[in-house]
Amino acid sequence: MYALVVNNSITRVFPGPKGFEHNGNQYSPDIFYKWSKAEKEAIGLYEVETDSSNKKDDKWYINTNELYTFENNKVIRSWGIATAKRLEDENAVDENGDPVLDDDGKQIINYGLKTEKKKIIKDQASGLLTPTDWYVVKANEVEGYTVPENITTFRSDVRAKSNEMETQIDACTNVDELKTLYEYTEQEDGTITRPLAEFPALEN
Repeated sequence: MYALVVNNSITRVFPGPKGFEHNGNQYSPDIFYKWSKAEKEAIGLYEVETDSSNKKDDKWYINTNELYTFENNKVIRSWGIATAKRLEDENAVDENGDPVLDDDGKQIINYGLKTEKKKIIKDQASGLLTPTDWYVVKANEVEGYTVPENITTFRSDVRAKSNEMETQIDACTNVDELKTLYEYTEQEDGTITRPLAEFPALEN
């Protein structure tokens, strides 16, 4: 990534090599990789350096737009202070603070990270249970048929783990705490785990 600097001001940013006109001269894309650093900077073309110290994971934070500055003969790309995403659900309101309603007159909810993550947990649990639903259906419809013990245990364990995960999510008081639940670390025994743990596997 390069930036064109004119009179100490950044006038254009190039994500990649591209022909351009500057001071009445036409330059081809070749100069981006054929010219030396000094030759490019002589016409005001500087390679962009990136400062990611303020940039955070956009799954959990809202980052600012990219900022480009030219100081000490360097073009720096950076970000402002990131804002944590909404943790809890909120009622949607307009610019006057009045409730925003849907076509049926119901309050529109802006869902927070907790609700989003718990929905994923519910969907995962449902996906694990669905392949064994037929055992339960058969037990209800066929006299004398009993769901195998390993299936019953598995389904019970999935529901218990789903509830446990949702409780852990609900207990978080800020985004960093929630984010930590999903972070994997290596344990002393070499296993890699996360505080939220995992759903059980079906044993034969």
